[in-house]
Amino acid sequence: AARAQHVRQVIRPALQRGAYVLSDRFTDSSFAYQGAGRGLDLQWIADLEKRAVGLQPGLTLLLDVDVAIGRARANGRDLWPDRIESEQDDFFQRVRAQFRQRAQQDSQRFRLIDASQDQAGVAAQVRSAVAAWLEQELPA
Repeated sequence: AARAQHVRQVIRPALQRGAYVLSDRFTDSSFAYQGAGRGLDLQWIADLEKRAVGLQPGLTLLLDVDVAIGRARANGRDLWPDRIESEQDDFFQRVRAQFRQRAQQDSQRFRLIDASQDQAGVAAQVRSAVAAWLEQELPA
């Protein structure tokens, strides 16, 4: 419901006025975390995506990193683990596998970013992927 409301009140109006919208998570996260991670039916999630949200991003950047590296980075932050961060490694393996599967199935939309690099390397890949997409979207 929150995502549908966000699409209706923020994303669609921005797109209608010609703006680009950047989001740190969208419906692919539902497929990964609730579907693969929690075991909810993927077709049910797809139906919700279609009915409640009704759109997909033009570009999705998948910052992909091995679960062990991601866990080590998260443990290095001075934060209390939330419900998701408290999950076991097998949960995150399923989540990562689902994200990678979606990226493989929709390679036109996804750009796989090697997030095992340092911040500068990841940022460079992100800038390159976005610039290439914008060139494709806005031909000269």
